[in-house]
Amino acid sequence: GITYLDHAGSALYPESLLKAFTDDLRNSVYGNPHSQNISSKLTYDTIEHVRYRILQHFHTTAEDYTIIFTSGCTAALKLIAESFPWIPEGTKQPSSRFCYLTDSHTSVVGMRGITASKNVLSVPVKPKEILSAKSTLPEEQNCTTPHLFSYPAQSNFSGTKYPLSWIQDIKSGKLCPIKIPGKWFVLLDAASYVSSSPLDLGVNQADFIPISFYKIFGFPTGLGALLVNNRIAPFLRKTYFGGGTAAAYLAGEDFYFPRKSIAERFEDGTVSFLDIIALKHGFDVLEKLTGGMEKIKQHTFALAHYTYNMLSNLKYANGAPVVRIYSDTDFSNPDVQGPIINFNVLDENGELIGFSQVDKMASLHNIHVRTGCFCNTGACQMHLDISNEDIQRNLQAGHVCGDNIDVVDGRPTGSVRISFGYMSSFEDAQTFLNFIIATTLSKSDTEIPFQSVPKLTTESVPDNHPSFNNADKLSPMLQISDGELRNNRSVTRTAVNWQPPETKAESIRAAVSETAVPTCRKGGKPITVTNIYLYPIKSCSAFEVTEWPVGNQGLLYDRNWMVVNQNGVCMTQKQEPRLCLVNPSIDLKQKIMVIQAEGMDPISVSLEDKSGKEAVICESKVCSHRVKTYDCGERIADWFSVFLGRPCRLIRQSSDMKSNSHQKNTKGLSSATNISLSLVNEAQYLLINVASILQLKEHISARLEEPLEVEELIRRFRANIVVSAPESFEEEEWAEISIGALQFQVVGPCSRCQIICIDQQSGERNKEILQSLSAARGRKTNFGIYLMNQPLHSSFSAVLSVGSQVLPVLKENTEIQPPTSSEEKCSG
Repeated sequence: GITYLDHAGSALYPESLLKAFTDDLRNSVYGNPHSQNISSKLTYDTIEHVRYRILQHFHTTAEDYTIIFTSGCTAALKLIAESFPWIPEGTKQPSSRFCYLTDSHTSVVGMRGITASKNVLSVPVKPKEILSAKSTLPEEQNCTTPHLFSYPAQSNFSGTKYPLSWIQDIKSGKLCPIKIPGKWFVLLDAASYVSSSPLDLGVNQADFIPISFYKIFGFPTGLGALLVNNRIAPFLRKTYFGGGTAAAYLAGEDFYFPRKSIAERFEDGTVSFLDIIALKHGFDVLEKLTGGMEKIKQHTFALAHYTYNMLSNLKYANGAPVVRIYSDTDFSNPDVQGPIINFNVLDENGELIGFSQVDKMASLHNIHVRTGCFCNTGACQMHLDISNEDIQRNLQAGHVCGDNIDVVDGRPTGSVRISFGYMSSFEDAQTFLNFIIATTLSKSDTEIPFQSVPKLTTESVPDNHPSFNNADKLSPMLQISDGELRNNRSVTRTAVNWQPPETKAESIRAAVSETAVPTCRKGGKPITVTNIYLYPIKSCSAFEVTEWPVGNQGLLYDRNWMVVNQNGVCMTQKQEPRLCLVNPSIDLKQKIMVIQAEGMDPISVSLEDKSGKEAVICESKVCSHRVKTYDCGERIADWFSVFLGRPCRLIRQSSDMKSNSHQKNTKGLSSATNISLSLVNEAQYLLINVASILQLKEHISARLEEPLEVEELIRRFRANIVVSAPESFEEEEWAEISIGALQFQVVGPCSRCQIICIDQQSGERNKEILQSLSAARGRKTNFGIYLMNQPLHSSFSAVLSVGSQVLPVLKENTEIQPPTSSEEKCSG
């Protein structure tokens, strides 16, 4: 059910490749190639055969090129920067230059860090400067100073293919990146190009060609190669020498003599020999499945050509384009354009819809795309018209490469990229186009979106969207599937009577500035707490209570446990929706957690912390936060594995707070205090408002054949605290709130993900929920607010109760900034 459109990021590995490789390992013994025994000799010979196969794939021979295995393309580029025979500034000879096309991967641009340390100047060159360069030979033709020019055979940003004829033109002096005497060598970054196009090194003899094999085969990862032209290879310099690279050396004196072979000289230590052996099967399977790279080139371009034409012709009713495509070509020639389409989605007013919102919606449709700047800032700046000053301002505003901040001051920080591979099909292209139509030109957009109160004036995308027509008129060949019907089940509340223990315990209070003047909210109707939920096991069902003690991480036992897969990675409803069918409940008197699920016998887990009692302590991650956890044992692991139908385990957060680093320094609270978190994603508490739920329900009901119950919607948003404020979305204007003796600070809105599309009673998905929220909130998916409070020692223990009055303090500035972390913030 997955539509994978990130082949420029990585190819997918075919089952036949994995089977052939594992069969090979089962039937053969491969030893360390540096040894001399029979199994080691077999490994050495197989590696040499793979070297030959690589050269054959690129239409060259060992007479012209040497294969140096590396950990990837990036490592190959670093090796070039370190070993190229640079002549630094300040010598009698003219100094070297490192020139690179601005449309280059970060790993190419990063070479300038090494050249700078060698006192060599780096010169960025824009594509238009090369294209307009005059074909004149520089003076002083006798100068032999080596210079290096690097450019990509194919832009990983836009798919533009730069002329391979540049290689010979630059080496011969016919084309000059900059006017300077000397001898030019060419580094052709082929990592993106060779994943879908044939490269003939017999014709286009670049001096250095770095590649990563996972871009071609999908497996193995962590293995690349540098193809070095044998004419330059003898001039490469090397300082470090590792195992296997020395013909002889002395430990007690400064004597070292390298091996004669260039490959053995530069492959420090034992190469990744099993991964190299996997390449042999990669080439076999690729040829068998596709018939060769030329056929892959034609197939992938046909898909990109079709998708480009359809996408570029999508219009709103007012004639405005649905997307803005960033391309240097019209996708008419596979020799100048690869199977990559880079774009941003626009609304009918021409305003940009952030790439993180598009990515979130694509994930909802099981479409995998890539977003951001794709490790190519130069191309991103060129196509999106982002200045150097913009990049620096965005950094100061909190935006870093790879995060979800997609719009700053109304301007994009990145874009969306789709890319096709040899496994891609026409159906993949249609599915993607259906998705774009369904999420931009749907009937729901004819409705007037509702606003928060008061309306925010600093949104980067306008809240108001005029009506426009259905997409059916645009592309009759594309069929848009509707969401499925959902069954609603009744929800029962568990009443828990809790008495504070006699011993002294911690209370939770927020550190509110004594000098702050509270802004009273207008209107006399009181706000009260209507529901309290805790989620003992992350991403499992809610446990509803009428009153509950507060601990130093939030509600006592809230998200203290989580389910992990066989690799120790946290499982959520995104990967396993059936987690919502697991019902944990806490019995404070018996000090146990009882876990129930349909078709399973109930099982209990002690609330007593066993982190200090021979438990296996391990380190896990929750949304990039490191947390100390311990395993809850085989009995409970077997229970979850049987119910979910896959190997998994239950782990619990360790109570060793000194070593537990899942903490957050929260703006506005005591600067010296790191607020402790349980296994939540972002904050201790999540609050939603019933009035906001009711208004959203009206909007969603218009899109569904069967209306949702309010209780079901509340469950989907997985809040800890539900309140009944009179106005919808007035909670977004609160800066602080008090509930009884407890005080909280609002730390930001909750940006929703696909988990709200999962019916918490059945585990079934309905993507209309997130789409409705996005349409209703002006392309945003914020719903609910995060709360934090700070533990202070006190003589009483705090309790949160249903019916308690909520007293909010309004913000001076009406805008709430979203969390600055790069992770999606979902109430897992």
